[in-house]
Order: sequence, then structure tokens, then C-alpha cells
Amino acid sequence: MTTVAVVGTGRMGSAMARSLARSGSDLILQNRTPDRAAALASELGGRTVATPAEAAAVADVVITMLANQEAVESAWNGPDGLLSGARSGSVLVDMSTVPPSVIESFAAGASAAGAGILDAPVSGSVPLAETGKLTIMAGGSAEDLERARPVLEQLATSIHHIGPLGTAAALKLAVNTLIFGLNQSVSEALVLAERAGISREIAYDVFVAGAAGAPYVNYKRAAFVDPEHTPVAFSLDLAAKDLRLILDLADAVGAPMPQTRVNQEIVQAATDEFGPDRDTSIVATHLRGRASRDMAVASSRKGSNS
Repeated sequence: MTTVAVVGTGRMGSAMARSLARSGSDLILQNRTPDRAAALASELGGRTVATPAEAAAVADVVITMLANQEAVESAWNGPDGLLSGARSGSVLVDMSTVPPSVIESFAAGASAAGAGILDAPVSGSVPLAETGKLTIMAGGSAEDLERARPVLEQLATSIHHIGPLGTAAALKLAVNTLIFGLNQSVSEALVLAERAGISREIAYDVFVAGAAGAPYVNYKRAAFVDPEHTPVAFSLDLAAKDLRLILDLADAVGAPMPQTRVNQEIVQAATDEFGPDRDTSIVATHLRGRASRDMAVASSRKGSNS
């Protein structure tokens, strides 16, 4: 039985842990807030450790799935970090959405410990993570990927070796660029249909069935159709973080990103209106409110001019 550690038991980390447990992995959990990891371990029949270093000392494969660069660097570096506890023959895998430079900075430490290292971010929602149907992009050596593959296959239906360490992290930002474009486009299209007198549900059913019915459009149906009663899958604060990373990378490599810059402005406006913890689909609600306000202003101007 392969021992797998998951460091970070937020929405995605917990979902992946459920898939790993169901597949029969010997599961170790670690989280900065210990009670959260303990509750999940009790649910899944796993066990917890206090620090990332302890996880790395006993696991064959260690997965980090964390919210941002600061959290990843904290989990990997320092006396309690993965690199200090890593053992020869294991593979350390970061699946977070962070700049490519982050995983590259860990390479020397992993090599010194005799451990493999991969950046392996994912494409897919929390439900896809729970059911082992993610798409994984892997950066690093082919040898390290093959050692980790039996574990990664418990999480994904598709695994792509992108290239050297850091390339998967870069591609994940490109993938999220497309996701944010879809989120904005679905929001605008849905509000347009509604303003034209078409029911939200009917419009969305046609979106899913038509040429633009990508998997994202399909699995986000509940979030767009019933935003007030659908659990958050991808929060505005994480979207804002990712958009900053995307534009930082674009500036570094000289890629023009006009639509992404608009998407960033809209996500910020939705955050200002609804707070950072709402799902990104709340952009559609923000646009509905903007439409109503614009119509009210136009009506007021018309009345004052008559």
C-alpha cells in the first residue's frame, strides 16, 4: 500500500484526500489548522501529523494543495517544512496554483534529500477532485512522474507531462486564463438572455447543449442558475490571486492579455460588492445589478429631459 500525504485540507485538498482514500491509499493529512485535518482523517480512516516535515518523513508521495505562494513556501521551507523531512525515494508534488519560480526554488533541496519533485497543478472542480476525474499537468523529470503516477491516477482521468519543472505551473495559469474568460462570457450571455425575456434555466440548458458547452459550462450550471444556494467551488479571492499571477507571467513573457485585464476588473468589482468568499459565478449577479442600475439612470435622465 502506498503511503500518501496531503498537506492542505481546504476545498480541493479535502476533495483529493477523499478520492485517494476511496482508492485505497494509506492516507496522512496535515493542515495549518490541525482540527480541520483531524476531522477529515476521522471521516476517511487516515491519520494526521503535526508538520509537513513529519509528512515527508513517512510518505512515499507528498501532495501540497495550498491557497497561495506564501502558504506553499511555508509548507516546503524551514525546519518544519517538507524539504527538511524529505527522504530518499519519495516524490514531492505541489498541485497549487503558484508562479513557476516557486517549484523551481525547491529543486535543489529535493535533490539533496534524494527525493523526486514535480509541479502538478490540476484542471477541474471540487466534485471532479472527489471522483478522481481531474486533469493533471505535470512538470519535472519523466522518472519522477512515473514514480508518482500510480497516486496521480487515483485523482485524474488525464495526466499530461508538460516538460521540465515549472512548465506545468505556467500552463495552469494559461488554463485559468481560459476559465476566467469562460466565466465572464457565460455571465454576460446569461444576463443578456435574461434581459431579453428568456428564463435563466432555459438559456443555460441551451448553452450546455450548444457549441460552447465546454465541461466548465456544464458543471457550473447550478452555480450560475441558483447562485444563492450553491456551495462555493472557486472563490473570488482565489480568482483575484490567480489573475494577478497570470498578468505577472504575461508581463514577464510579453504576452498581450486585453480580455484578462477586463476580467480582473470585473472580479474586483464583484468582490467589492459581494465580498471575497463568493463563487466566481457571482459575476453574473454583479452584471444583473449593473444592468438594473444603468437602466434606472437612463430612465431618470429620460424623465428629466422630457
